Amino acid sequence: MSSTGDDAAVGGLCAVHVPRAARTVADLPRVVGRFPAVQPGQPAIERLAPTSELVGFRGPTACAAAGITYRQLDYWARTGLLEPSVRTAYPATSQRLYSFRDILLLKIVKRLLDAGVSLQNIRVAVAHLQAAEQADLAGMTLMCDGATVYECATPQQVVDLLKGGQGVFGIAVGAVWRELELVVGRLHAERTDTGETLVGHDPADELAQRRNRAV
Repeated sequence: MSSTGDDAAVGGLCAVHVPRAARTVADLPRVVGRFPAVQPGQPAIERLAPTSELVGFRGPTACAAAGITYRQLDYWARTGLLEPSVRTAYPATSQRLYSFRDILLLKIVKRLLDAGVSLQNIRVAVAHLQAAEQADLAGMTLMCDGATVYECATPQQVVDLLKGGQGVFGIAVGAVWRELELVVGRLHAERTDTGETLVGHDPADELAQRRNRAV
């Protein structure tokens, strides 16, 4: 049975370390995939990056991209750990819709839980990440010593933590971002302003189609 995080040990309140003086604004990861803004068979007027505010992902797609179960997704939304920023499940007739950034945070929450970080500490870390600018996320590394989650904006800050005996593991947020872009670009999404289905592009499927045509 997959853990939802509610059975994690409760530790002291996480004080996310924010070294503002050393923060630098890094370039966002390059775009590696785009969604067509229209249905297949129609002329493509524009193409949308998975990170666009006009692109949303339904719950099952968010689960597949973040590597979590729907039970975890539902529990985290109901308890307020991480609710979808595009559309919630209220009223009951609507379906949750997650942004790319929401799924990025879901993936990071999963990694923190797997590393044994307490749910209380994760809540504080999530709130900090939600308040961060996108440019800051791209260059951010989260380090955790099991009790506290630290934000490092430069490689030197990571080294300093390790020298001090802190930082048992780290999560390079920019690397997770790039990894996630590759995944969600192959999955179906929804246009947030019109509700149109955006069909993902999987290079493996295209290769298979070409091979079939060649036979």
